[in-house]
Parts: sequence; structure tokens; C-alpha cells
Amino acid sequence: MSAEQVRNPPVRRLADWSASRLRGLADEHGTPLYVLDLDRVRENYRRMADAFPEAEIYYAGKANTARPVLQALADEGAGVECASAGELARVLDAGVEASRVHYTAVNPPARDLDIAVQLADDHPELTVTAGAEDTLDRLAERGYSGRICLRVNPGVGAGHHEKVATGADAKFGVPDNRAADLLEDAAERFSVVGIHAHAGSGISGDDLSAHRELVGRMGELAREVESRGLGLEFVDVGGGFGVPYRSDEDPLDLDAVASATREALGDISADLAVEPGRYLVADAGVLLTEVNTVKETPESVVVGVGAGMTTLARPAIYDAHHEIRNLSAEDATRPDREVTVAGPVCESGDSFGDYWLPDPARRDLLAVGNAGAYGYEMASQYNSRPRPASVVLSGDEARLARRRETIADVTAVELEEQR
Repeated sequence: MSAEQVRNPPVRRLADWSASRLRGLADEHGTPLYVLDLDRVRENYRRMADAFPEAEIYYAGKANTARPVLQALADEGAGVECASAGELARVLDAGVEASRVHYTAVNPPARDLDIAVQLADDHPELTVTAGAEDTLDRLAERGYSGRICLRVNPGVGAGHHEKVATGADAKFGVPDNRAADLLEDAAERFSVVGIHAHAGSGISGDDLSAHRELVGRMGELAREVESRGLGLEFVDVGGGFGVPYRSDEDPLDLDAVASATREALGDISADLAVEPGRYLVADAGVLLTEVNTVKETPESVVVGVGAGMTTLARPAIYDAHHEIRNLSAEDATRPDREVTVAGPVCESGDSFGDYWLPDPARRDLLAVGNAGAYGYEMASQYNSRPRPASVVLSGDEARLARRRETIADVTAVELEEQR
């Protein structure tokens, strides 16, 4: 193993975090608290860039749009793919160059398109990705004639859950057998610069064959488009690169994935583009939460914590697994016991699942691993619960990136009753 591999391993386990530092952050900022290590984000990006040295890398911003994350990745050379007008505005406000920004619209509301076109007027270098002929027409109706990428549905989907396997879902993109004709028509109204497809999210293991098939079909489409005299700047094959959420799962062999991607794409004139999201930020983040209740029942021991489905939604939505570590039991000898870790929301689905942990006690601090992707981004105010605070780390520095919301923040948008 090289010195670089030792310094920058392909996965950071929950056990690799400093318990004393995390305890100190919880003491200072309270819980629930998201902690994100920017140094790890940078390391993950550099590993991706090393595996895809000739590709354009666009971070899928929906994984985590904290401004320090966007700025750190932009400083490393990443572009950003935005899934909404709100993300587009945030990314540009963060100082990311418009030439490195893609707005990927999925059934965009009128308000989103209005904002996107307005921003494109000020930043003509940005690229708009459309996934329907209707979207192209609606853009033209708004006077947009700039850079267009067409999202294609290649009929190949994969991912860690059926709800995120997008590549074969009719919601996403135009059928690949219509794409070349539609691009020819679009070239009369816009500056056509690329084609895009995405198999799904959290792809690893057997799902990689679906990714390769998708890439192969995109290569065939690119050659068909080029044969019609349309020059493409890039072919974007999406991201979805998976990370191991369980301690016994192996990390993704990124070099093998990159090699298979280039081979499947074949010979094209356009550049390859990829869109990693969770791969860059998931293992850079943890969620800290405190035990408030330990309840013995005939069926199990329920450990109640302050964080729940409003803080980290993935277990409730996808039955996702996140490793949990008892940071308060690191220096004490406690027997492990099987417990159910559950949140404070009045829903049976508000549970992290069953774990073997050093016997939890009230006021223990737990760390939830791989929380850097789709954690805070999916947090909600359901049950009128304020969203948590976020801290970012960079070297020895720790700073508050998002303050903890208050109940006043939750109710601030409400209008007083008119009498």
C-alpha cells in the first residue's frame, strides 16, 4: 500500500473519527449536530480526479449544499450540478464559476425556469440540462437560446433503493431512440453542448454492470449525434458512485470503475463528464445526538435520542443503514447489548434500527456515521422541529456553518390571522 493510500484511504470508517474532538464539539454547540470534515471532502475529490484524470467532474450538489463544501470543491477544480433553481442560485452565490455549473431540470416548475433563465442572462456560460421536449419549448418561450444539454433515458437503472434508480424511470430524460432527432431540432434554437444520463444513486457491486451498460449506450448515442454533424463538448454519464454504509462492506474500486467507464464509452470526440455526489461527502460527515431515554420492553431495549427522521431521513425513507458509535462508552467497560435506536417523532418509522452498542445510558453521546450526504439536505421541520446546527472542520479549525434553528425560525413565515 502506497503512502498516499495510507493517508487517503478509499473509505473513512466511523471508528476513525476522534471521539474526544466530537465530544468537545457537542459540548460547545449542542446536539443534534452535523459535523463535516472539509479535509476529507478534498481527499475524496482528489481520489476521484486521479481515477478520472481526463474527465470533467461536476459535484452533485444536492448531496450537501453547505457553502463551505461548495467552495472547497470549487477550489479543488470541481464543477457543480444543480437539481433546482435554489441550488443554482446558491452555487453561483458561493462563487462557483458559471462555466463550471450545470442546471439539471427535472419537470421544472415555471418559477424555477424563470429564475434559471434570469441567471443565465447574467451568466451565459452556465449550461441548462433539459429532460423533456416540453422543457426545451418552455425555455425558448422565455427567450433562452443558450447552452443546452439533453438528458437521455437509456432504459438502464440501478441504485441502493428502487426509489433512486433513475436511469430507467420514465420521469427522467427523453427516450434514447428519440434523442438524436430532438438534438437536431434543438440545435436550431439553442447551443447544444452535451448529452446526459444517470443510472441511479449509491451504485456499487452488481449494479456496476448497469452503469457500464448505460455508459455504452451513451457512447453509441454520441457517435450517432456526431455523425449528423453536431459537435458535442461533453457526454455526462452521471454519478451515483456508492459508499459502504456498513462496516463490513468493501469500498468501491474506483480505479476499476473509471477504467470500465472509459472502455464502455468508446471512441468519441466529446469529453467525458461524471457527477459524484455522496462519494465526495458521505464519509466526511457524522451526526451527533444525545440519548434521552432508555426503556426496557418485553421485545427490546429502546434507546431514545434527540435526532430522528426530521434530522436524518434516509433510514425512514430508504430503510438505510448508518453505523452508530457510543462516544461516551469509549473509556469505560460496558457490555454490548442489542438496542433499538429511535427518534422523537411520533411515527413508527422514526427509527435508526437495531444495533449492538456498549450499554447506553441517558446523556450518552452517539455518533451516526456516513451522514455527510443527504443528511442536512433532507432535514425537515415536521412536528415543528427546528433543524440542527452544522459545524465544518478544516485542519485544527472548527467553525459553525449553519446555526441551530429555533421555534421562532419555524414559525417566521406564518402570517398573522387577519381579523
